[in-house]
Amino acid sequence: MRDLIFISLENWDGVWRRNQFLCAEWLRRFPGMRLLFVGRSRDVSHSLRKGDSSVFSQPAQQKVEELPGLTILNPLKLLPNSLPPGRWLNQQVLLAEIRRASQRAGLRNPLLWINDHFAAPLVGRLGERAVIYDVTDDWTLMSSIPAPERERIRAADTALCKKADLVVVCSEALERSRKPSCRKLVRVPNGVDAARYGQGADQTGSRSGAGPKTFGYLGTLHSDRLDLELITTLAQRRLSDRVVLCGPDLLTAAERVRLNASSNIELRPAVNYKEVPQVLESFDVCILPHLCTPFTESLNPIKLWEYLASGKPVAATPVAGFRDYSHLFHLGKGGADFLGACEKALLEDGRLVGVRMREAARHSWRARADDLLEVFRQEGWMARSPMRRTRTQPGTRRTLGRAEMPVGQPDMCASGGG
Repeated sequence: MRDLIFISLENWDGVWRRNQFLCAEWLRRFPGMRLLFVGRSRDVSHSLRKGDSSVFSQPAQQKVEELPGLTILNPLKLLPNSLPPGRWLNQQVLLAEIRRASQRAGLRNPLLWINDHFAAPLVGRLGERAVIYDVTDDWTLMSSIPAPERERIRAADTALCKKADLVVVCSEALERSRKPSCRKLVRVPNGVDAARYGQGADQTGSRSGAGPKTFGYLGTLHSDRLDLELITTLAQRRLSDRVVLCGPDLLTAAERVRLNASSNIELRPAVNYKEVPQVLESFDVCILPHLCTPFTESLNPIKLWEYLASGKPVAATPVAGFRDYSHLFHLGKGGADFLGACEKALLEDGRLVGVRMREAARHSWRARADDLLEVFRQEGWMARSPMRRTRTQPGTRRTLGRAEMPVGQPDMCASGGG
């Protein structure tokens, strides 16, 4: 596998998303690979406005003991991006820091993987072999982002779609919207490390027993995703039960007050990825009370695969991804329908537990990495040879997401392939 520069929208921390799972899979598979993971910038101007000087003492680079090939970089951001001069200076600093960190880490002729839509100015300036743009959310559809900022995102996203040698998307909606602007596009959904889940899965169908029940959600807490009305309705109708919401908290103060007004709603911190299986095991029913909007239609929620892997009963709104598994989940849109779905999930007899877990096993992160490596092999991006930027005709696409390949498959890197 090639050395890789990964420009991320998020930091490398305990809350793992698509970025971390794919990077970790490649690093474990290819011990000689070197990967520079560029996380969020250390924002100097913002920190100074808050009276916080700790940004200067935070390390720019870090290593991760269990992944020796990984270097994490958090570059400096000196000025706000609200004005063009600030954006230009920040881009120059970012470029210089990435070049310096790449040299120190010994990266040669790397692939450039971009998840940050504002990273288009880096293309062609890092000695990269090829550019991959990975789109996981349609930020242009988020109602909470001011219209001028959404326009900036739309312009940056379009520019990257046109510049990238390969655009990777996770959902059908993103595939439809991005395809016209791309040279080549593949759809690779999210996945799950299924072997870590379901160790204590209850297949006895005893969920209707006495005692309070826990309806649990695990994911980002944000009003562009969560239907707060649906959550409060569930809590009010089931006063003797608990509604637990775990995840990075991006709610406003008013939204938090609204949820805390119900004594049986619990807001919990983000969960370390290693603890996700145990947290899901503590739920009687996994819930996905998402809004049905164009933004949520663009998603392929990782919790879809995690919920399947847990084997737990699931009540969800009919959003993208979950609709494909209506035979394994209970779907309901609106208060009465969603409450009915929760009740059906609670009364399950256990026959679907094993079916869900087996389905999840077909969608591992290993399989997703295999799909991407096959594309890299076809494009000639795997062997260590002089830079060659291949070009594909506009509009070309592939849809991936196959089942897990056998563990004993050959190492394509050794044969000049994946």
